[in-house]
Amino acid sequence: MFSLRRRETPSIETLIGAGARIEGDLIVSGGVHLEGHVRGNVRSGPGGPAILSIAPQGVVEGSVEVPRVVVHGVVRGDIRASDKVELGATARISGSVSYGVIVMAAGAVIEGRLIAPASAAAPSLLPAPLPMPADASAPLGELVPGVSGEHL
Repeated sequence: MFSLRRRETPSIETLIGAGARIEGDLIVSGGVHLEGHVRGNVRSGPGGPAILSIAPQGVVEGSVEVPRVVVHGVVRGDIRASDKVELGATARISGSVSYGVIVMAAGAVIEGRLIAPASAAAPSLLPAPLPMPADASAPLGELVPGVSGEHL
């Protein structure tokens, strides 16, 4: 009846160490773990899934456009993740976050807007209203079959 669909999550294959500083845009593919500093935009290249993981000491000064983003550090720019955004307790975001799914730990800070996917409609918590009878002024006994006014 229900099927669980596993998404392919790339393993971390590239490490940008704490002492590294990148000036310019970074195009990622596969899994990238950032402990250093990027001053520029980070986006995924064509050809498969990508994930960007930002360590607590990691910093991105620019926008991030990667399908899956995990943040424990700082992003000063917008995040656009078509798949999933995970924000750890030490995450600090100065910009809007557009996401497919978002997971936030207590303590994470976003100074910007959360933008849900356009296809996600807010679920209704109330049941659909019952249709109104043609003659709403009729006594209840006449509106509900099998119920007479004496039983009310």
